[in-house]
Amino acid sequence: MKKFFLSALVVGLSLASCTTVTKTASTLDVATGLEAQSTADLIVSSQKITYTHHTISAERKGGKQNVINAAIQAALAQNGNADVLVAPQYVLVKHHGLFGSKYKTVTVSGYPATYKNFKVAR
Repeated sequence: MKKFFLSALVVGLSLASCTTVTKTASTLDVATGLEAQSTADLIVSSQKITYTHHTISAERKGGKQNVINAAIQAALAQNGNADVLVAPQYVLVKHHGLFGSKYKTVTVSGYPATYKNFKVAR
């Protein structure tokens, strides 16, 4: 009886061996371009703005580009609620700590611009 349990244990362990399972998936690029047949005038301010944005942890979790986009959004909202920032320049201050590094502040400068006179192109 003892030999039976020992042999069953050996068979069970051999069937439950360690294996590495690798799964892959491939994706297909789908063209999702959106084209609008309209035009608009871009009114660019002659005064350059500079804004310093102090990041929060939710913005930092999205990465560097997310931090920059949040700073641009805040700069445009504070300076007349413009639509786009023309010729943007960024200065990112990164804090290096014991558990890694994170972006603390982003200084954004550029020219705010708004879209006016939307026209349907024919």
